[in-house]
Amino acid sequence: MRVLVAGGGTAGHVFPAIALAHELASAGHEVRFAGTSAGQEGRLVRDAGFELAIVEARPLERAFSLRALAAPLAAVRSVKACRPLVEAAEIVVGMGGYVSVPVVLAALRSRCPVVLHEQNAVPGLANRTFARPARVVALAFAEARRALPRRARTVLTGNPVRTDILAVAADRERLAKEARTEFDLDEGKRTVVVFGGSQGALHVNRAIAETMRTLDRSDLQVLLLAGPAHVETVRASLPSSVSVAIRVLGFLERMELAYAVADVVIARAGATTVAEIAVCGLPSLLIPYPYATGGHQEANARALQRAGAATMLLDDEVDGGVLTDRIAWLLADDDRLRSMGDRARAWARPDAASSLARTVVEAGGGS
Repeated sequence: MRVLVAGGGTAGHVFPAIALAHELASAGHEVRFAGTSAGQEGRLVRDAGFELAIVEARPLERAFSLRALAAPLAAVRSVKACRPLVEAAEIVVGMGGYVSVPVVLAALRSRCPVVLHEQNAVPGLANRTFARPARVVALAFAEARRALPRRARTVLTGNPVRTDILAVAADRERLAKEARTEFDLDEGKRTVVVFGGSQGALHVNRAIAETMRTLDRSDLQVLLLAGPAHVETVRASLPSSVSVAIRVLGFLERMELAYAVADVVIARAGATTVAEIAVCGLPSLLIPYPYATGGHQEANARALQRAGAATMLLDDEVDGGVLTDRIAWLLADDDRLRSMGDRARAWARPDAASSLARTVVEAGGGS
């Protein structure tokens, strides 16, 4: 079956699409991607060994402007340009976001079957718009069903996770040893891994720097993935003498090393982050990005919190003192940490890529 996967933007959007593509390709299906030249799909998709067709797509304009006035004409041009891509495919998979819009529209106009994948607990505008005409909407969170049209057909598949991350559960000890060597970490200390997505999170970085001034724990070490643009600023803001060892990096390609060495994760609550933390069976403190569309990161975090797998702080609650207290609370009870990790593992869907691939093949009439 010839499958066209449409989506992109951040690494968090691209990684699930690549995980799906590998699953489909391993079953003998032909997979091609459609994305923009501006998103991270340009590098990540090609590095994964798949062809990427560049399409014109832009975020939906939510305020009046000259750009908003020109948007309909640009959209018509983009949909028309996508027609040859769609006509060469037997099914289109829309991974959500504005990048998928012209491709999905072209597919619907060409009567090509469409499967949508919704990564978040609150569906985005593109997926809400196309849910009814799509063959099926695959969900990562059961909670997302409530926001979709009643007649939309849905299936709960989970959010596909990279095979490198899936390997952590079975190979944690070896990967943790490699991580300690790579990042100069102490085997005898507990490790808190902090990150804010592929671009980092400035507010979280600042709060961690403040925490280093007050957290008096010589048995603790922190691995902070600050984001490429923030590394030097964070390093300069750290106090010269701290009791907690801290390593500050930019973007880490091999996230499996960070997950393997972590005892606790502090992170934003993007869909891919939440899926990866859960599949690795890690307790977490989630700090949702406050400006995520529709509050979807808060909804993602609350889903894990309800499952007993995570604790949560809203962004405006976070400062050095609050973070110090919450870290101390998390590490004070080993049984609680184990329970949170177990509940994360129980909530996770490590078979999400294969489940979504089956859904795509069935919707396309294949086997």
